[in-house]
Formats: sequence, C-alpha cells, structure tokens
Amino acid sequence: MLWFLLCVGLLIGGYFIYGTFVEKVFGINKQRQTPAYAQNDGVDYVPMSKGKVYLIQLLNIAGVGPIFGPILGALYGPAAMLWIVIGCIFAGAVHDYFSGMLSVRNNGQSVPNLAGKYLGKSAKTFMNIFALVLLLLVGVVFISAPAGLLGKLTGLNVTMFVGIIFVYYLIATIVPIDKIIGRLYPFFGALLLFMSIGLTAAIVVSDQHTLLAGFGPSDFLQNLNPKDAPLWPALFITIACGAVSGFHATQSPLMARCVENESNGRFVFYGAMIGEGIIALIWCAIALSFFDGVQGLSDAMAGNPANVVYSASTGLLGTVGGFLAVLGVIILPITSGDTAFRAARLILSEYFHMPQTKISKRLVLAIPLFVLGAILTQVDFGVIWRYFGVANQATAVMMLWTASAYLLRHNKLHWICTIPAMFMTDVVISFLLNSSTLGAGLPMTVSTIAGTITTIFITGLVMYIGKGKAQELAATEAEEA
Repeated sequence: MLWFLLCVGLLIGGYFIYGTFVEKVFGINKQRQTPAYAQNDGVDYVPMSKGKVYLIQLLNIAGVGPIFGPILGALYGPAAMLWIVIGCIFAGAVHDYFSGMLSVRNNGQSVPNLAGKYLGKSAKTFMNIFALVLLLLVGVVFISAPAGLLGKLTGLNVTMFVGIIFVYYLIATIVPIDKIIGRLYPFFGALLLFMSIGLTAAIVVSDQHTLLAGFGPSDFLQNLNPKDAPLWPALFITIACGAVSGFHATQSPLMARCVENESNGRFVFYGAMIGEGIIALIWCAIALSFFDGVQGLSDAMAGNPANVVYSASTGLLGTVGGFLAVLGVIILPITSGDTAFRAARLILSEYFHMPQTKISKRLVLAIPLFVLGAILTQVDFGVIWRYFGVANQATAVMMLWTASAYLLRHNKLHWICTIPAMFMTDVVISFLLNSSTLGAGLPMTVSTIAGTITTIFITGLVMYIGKGKAQELAATEAEEA
C-alpha cells in the first residue's frame, strides 16, 4: 500500500514541480490569442473551458492503453510501476505538453506539419505516413477491444458491435467537436476517474487481497516475468500509454484548437498525462495484487488483458459494480477511437489543403479512412497490437525530437526533450533489431549496441538542424530589427 501511494504521490508532485519547470522553459504568453479564437470555425476550432478540455483530453489519450498496457507490463513485476512513474513525469507528460503547446503556437497544426517545420520536409513526409498508419491502427484496436468486451458482457455477436461502433465513429468524426465530444466526454471523463478510484478503494478494503502484498523494494529493480521475457527493451514498448505514447501527439492538436489560453496548457496537456499515469498505476497494481503475483496474473490473462479487466472488476466490485467498471473500460477505447479517426481526417485536410467547414469535404476524407479501418478489423488483434505498440513509440520519438529541435531553435533548455528522445530512440531501434516477429531478429547485445550508436548519430543530426535553424531565426530577427 505504501509503495503504491508513494508512486501516486510522485506523479502528483511531478505535475506541480517538474510540470511547472517545463512550462517555464517553454515560456507561455497569456496575452497571445489561441487558435480557438483566431480560427474559430464552429467545427474543429471551438473555445472550451479548461476543465472541459482537460476531461476530453484525458479521454482522447486514454483508450485501453493505460489499462491493457500496464496489465501486460505487470508480468514483469513492480518494475512496470517504476517505468510508469519515471516515464510519465520526464517523458510522457513532457511529450504531451509540447505536442499540445507547439500546436497552439502554430495555428492548431497536426504533428506532421510541426515535424516538418522544426525537423525538415523529410520528417514531415515520414510523419504524414506514420501518423496516419498509427491512427488507423489505433482506430482498429479501439474498435476490436470494446466490441469484444461488449460481446463478453452480453453474449451477443461481436461483429454486430463492431458495426455499431463504426457507425458511431463516422458520426463523431464529421460533426462539430462541441456537439458530441464536447457534451458527452466530460461526463465520461468523470466516470473514468470514478471507476479508477472505486477499484482502488475496493482492493484497499478487501479482506482477500492486499495491494502489492509480497513485493519489496528490490522487486522494483528486477525482472519477474514468469516466461523469462527480457525486460529491455520490451517493457518500454509494452507500456506506452501511462508512460509515454506517440498516439497522444496526434490527439493533443485536437484540444490545442479548443484551449482558451496558453496558461491552461500545463493543466490540460501535462496534467492529463499525469492523470493517465495514475490510471495506469492503478491497473498495474490491481493486476499484481488481485491474482497474487505474476504467475497468477499470467494464468488469468490467458493471452488477453480483457480477461483480467473482467475478472478483477467483477471480483472487487460485484456483478453490478463490475458491470459499471467494465462499461467504463468499454467507453475508454470508443472515446479515443473516434478522435483517432478525427485526427486522421484533419491530417489529411492539412496535407490536401482542404478546408473542413463543409460536411461534404469531411465525408470525402473520412469515408476512405473507415473503409481501410474495416479491412484492418479482419486482421488478428494480437498482430495489430504489436504493430500498434511499435508505431506508437516511434511516433513519440519523432515528437520528442521535434520538441527538442524547437527548443534548440529558440536557444532554450532542449535537454528536457532531448534526453527522453534519446532513450526512446534507443528503445525503438533496439526492439526492432532484436524482435524476430517485427524486426531483424538480431542478438540483444548487438541490437542494443547498434541502437545506441544510431541514437548518438540521430542526436547529432537533430542538434545540427536545430542550431542551424536557430542561426536562421537570429538572422531574420536581426534584419527585422
């Protein structure tokens, strides 16, 4: 119990201490007009209150990621909780803050345009392709997961639920953001928080289960995986949402178009990531505690984290409470899946320079996305999840390097983004080189050495680009003066 509370306390402290420091480095301007007002179109650019935008952002970034990821990560033991705390404070929340605030500073633009501005045209092209692929994968994952849980709860055909969710996604993707998302999502966000608190309280007062019983301080630094799966670099791919997730970079610009003032950025972007980190901690702790360790968790999971969600929720909260908890888990991916398709539509609109004020223009871009999504739903969920994990973290790498280049360009403390960018670059490259299913299948030592060398090269390249842009900016400002 004390270890869990310590982890939660560190996340909250991270928001107030490190989050304030990050905000200071960025340098907000409370008098600067945000895109919500400057480009108000009544569809995607709509001013909303700080609290409402926070709850929508939390739902947009959450999905099943901070639930399924930490459950899978819990197979490694309490080390998963350590990664959630450190990753969330120093990488994930920083990533989310810059992906949101750089969008605010650049007329609400999406991550491909931001990458293009600060890293060059090649980065923009790469991110246009990669972000669209990631969003399609997210959309498909966040259709299959809730449809499967709905089928499990009701005993009805899963395909029927897939169709219903698809129809909802299409509607939510094309209507103005304040009509469905702006009205319903704050309520769903509150439900998510209530569900998480309820599960935590239930296991704390339980007579049968003790939070993190049997684990000591040394277990936070060990790999307890019952199948001896290597912790490096797999853990950092497995737990994305809750620690650091590139998907968030595609979602933050949606709320960057609705933020009323730059001073709201820390609460909305950094704060929502901290909130997701706490949710991830809760599910990681429940997974380790309810099933009496990693071996029991592995047996209960049977290859699907949804089994853990169902068993733990009904076991801790009873039939009715468990139903409501599972319902909350169903809502999470649905409220991220629709915004994934919405973000994909907006990225395409920026690429084709197609204004989205007319519904016909929105349909032209949305319908092909849903056709591709429908095709991908026929692919095995496990395969989609693996590719989603790698694509997710690779996108996070690009966003962190984009933020680093921005700080270099403006002669600010770039290390707050450069260090996590270097770490995640090494993670992704080492994983791809080592993985026999997604990559080259090289030995771990060779993969790690090659990943480190490549990371050093990329770091030097970004610094060269960033400093070059800084000199150009200085020269331009001198001429204007």
